[in-house]
Amino acid sequence: MRDTRESRLLLVLLIAIAFALITVDIRGGEDSPVDGARQAAATVFGPVESGVAAAVDPIGNAIGAVRDSGERHDRISELERENAELKQRLGSDDRNRSRLRELDGLIRTAAAGQYGIKGAEVIAIGAAQGFSWTVTIDIGANDGIRRDMTVINSDGLVGRVTTVGPSTSTVLLASDPDFTVGTRMEKTSELGFATGQGDRPLLVQLLNGKSKVKKGDRLVTFGSQANKPFVPGVPVGEVIRVDPAGGDLTRNVYVRPYAAFSRLDIVGVVVQAPSSDPRDMVLPPKPARPKPTPTVTVTVTPGASDDGDGQVQGDADTPQDGQAPDPQTQDDGQAAQDAAPDPPGDNAADVQNDE
Repeated sequence: MRDTRESRLLLVLLIAIAFALITVDIRGGEDSPVDGARQAAATVFGPVESGVAAAVDPIGNAIGAVRDSGERHDRISELERENAELKQRLGSDDRNRSRLRELDGLIRTAAAGQYGIKGAEVIAIGAAQGFSWTVTIDIGANDGIRRDMTVINSDGLVGRVTTVGPSTSTVLLASDPDFTVGTRMEKTSELGFATGQGDRPLLVQLLNGKSKVKKGDRLVTFGSQANKPFVPGVPVGEVIRVDPAGGDLTRNVYVRPYAAFSRLDIVGVVVQAPSSDPRDMVLPPKPARPKPTPTVTVTVTPGASDDGDGQVQGDADTPQDGQAPDPQTQDDGQAAQDAAPDPPGDNAADVQNDE
């Protein structure tokens, strides 16, 4: 339709009529004169609306599904993130429990030796000072740490402090080839010097070349003058091999250290030495030996034989308990008794009877 003056007038007229019908319908309420026309329109256009709605609903559902899938994806991502955080938290809790056990063991060791310690955490392996077997701990001069202090953990000797900074310190490990500590054997008190050999066992030279030492014997630190760099009584390790005595002035033994230098975490720096030498008090108790199993010996009587079912049988002529004697055996016994001569007493009785 072309935009003409007549078409504009027709549009205005239709709009006016529509407003008039709406006004009449509103004022009429339920008795509206256009109610019949509305019902007729609903009858005609209702099926058309239903068809259009049926055709449009899948599109609307698809749009809603896309929107919901986005929300579900966000929810899944959130759950995955929460799950990862939970796993991380659980792993952290396991590590914290492990460190708590180490700290508890360190406190027990310090209490057994009456050592005053400051706890520290190993934060780095190796140092810039050129030592090959060192660790860095997170306490230093600000915490009262000084050079040549003994470092221990829950298992025993770790090393000694060599370099001190304001908030960190370097510890030379007992496994370093430049490390040497005086040792004393448990019970026998034989003295020696332990030297690090890297990832191999410690080499201990006993001052007594004829000392009695065997595999499984244990060593502790002998202590230094003024308790620096080593306090006495710290567990060092256990003998795993002994070189044969060759008549030398010294004797070499090889010791497995108690401390695991490759997995150090919580350590303690001894800032106060014990008032007296704890000697062997810090060593862990030895495991109880298993009780020997008693042995029962069975001796078989000569002449007896095993019939295969675990019972030993005697002579065939001897009746067993609960069994009737063999008739043939009884007859043979009676014949032998009749053939035997009468004893002297019986003969005298027979003579008297004859008289």
